[in-house]
Amino acid sequence: MRTPDHPDADPSPAAPTSLSAEEIASAVRSRTLRAVDVVAEALDRIERADPVLSAFIEVWADDALRRAGEVDARVAAGERLALAGVPIGVKGRRGLGTAGPLLEAGCVAVGATSVPGPGTVWQTWGLGRHGPTVNPWRHDRTPGGSSAGSAVAVAAGLVPLATGNDGAGSVRIPAAWCGVVGLKVGNGRLPSSDRTGLMVPGVLTRRVGDAAAYWRVMSGKATAAGPEAGSGSWGGSGSASVTASASTSTSISASGDQPTAVWSPDLGFDSPDPDVVAVAHAAALRLAEAGALRLTSPRTPLRLHDPAPAWLALRTPGAGPTPEVHRIRAANDSRLAALFAGTRLLLTPTAPTPPHGHEGPGERYSTALTWAFNLSGHPAISIPAGFGPDGCPVGLQLVAAHGEEELLLDVAAVAEGHLGPW
Repeated sequence: MRTPDHPDADPSPAAPTSLSAEEIASAVRSRTLRAVDVVAEALDRIERADPVLSAFIEVWADDALRRAGEVDARVAAGERLALAGVPIGVKGRRGLGTAGPLLEAGCVAVGATSVPGPGTVWQTWGLGRHGPTVNPWRHDRTPGGSSAGSAVAVAAGLVPLATGNDGAGSVRIPAAWCGVVGLKVGNGRLPSSDRTGLMVPGVLTRRVGDAAAYWRVMSGKATAAGPEAGSGSWGGSGSASVTASASTSTSISASGDQPTAVWSPDLGFDSPDPDVVAVAHAAALRLAEAGALRLTSPRTPLRLHDPAPAWLALRTPGAGPTPEVHRIRAANDSRLAALFAGTRLLLTPTAPTPPHGHEGPGERYSTALTWAFNLSGHPAISIPAGFGPDGCPVGLQLVAAHGEEELLLDVAAVAEGHLGPW
């Protein structure tokens, strides 16, 4: 399995940092591992790796160890915490305020992950304690923004789970460029602090099951913890378990419980790099060849309006919806509604380009294939698709109808079985 270029990139399978969030929680619940030891190991790994990666703005070692001790005490008292002892990063200094359900479920916040620095707005690199946050696969490339540090911390194995938020692709793009899983929940499903409602919570993980665990906790569905160490599934009546040509739009169909989907390389308006399209499309083809999906041609290729004018108008301070905003949103909403009336999923490359250098993105919008779904409110997930010629990861974006986060996670889990391990 390929590993990122960072210190101690391939830890021992026995090390807590090599475990998924679900595996850690199971072991802590069964008292096979102590939360204090898991968190101490994560803090040690951050101390050794972060001077190179610069994934964190702040590290809260003392508070994290104290919190881990409290988790151990709660477990000893008989509490069945869904994410007991899982060390997490939270996006930015304000990220702790949105992590309340995770902390109540037993997660331990070890620090604030890096976000774009002053003057870089939303489209470039994170700025951590030690300088620009680097892509763990190539240090001369950005990890993507704005959940830059969260993606790097997860990709580098510093934590198994980190929070993010996504207003235009801020979870999905760094997930794609760092080779991890990035879930953007649907608009209105969880609280948003953004006046426009475009910014929604999300999560970055190495394992799809951990993203599903995040969603169960945040959506209030994790009402019971599952089996003890050694099992990656959840039990309890209130919990859910995760089961399982590139230049033209195609449709994915499958029999039985397997969902239908449409592949679009460009959403009808963008010009993504051919190398990126080829990797993402090949991932979809591999899923079809494995029997998870069947690719066919749709009746009408999806052609959305470029969302850039509408998104930029809505996010401009003091501005409000204009006739153009209403026109673009109404047209795209109608076309997406028609699409999802006949299919359950839309597949695209996550980002139209490979990771750019630390000088910035130039004139290209890395958000070109993601921000349409912040405007429309659909849930979306980026999963690793493979690697481009530059050696950096490429993401495959899956978009589902409103309220279908569980479908995204189910399909991503199947994809992980065929394309992973990640």
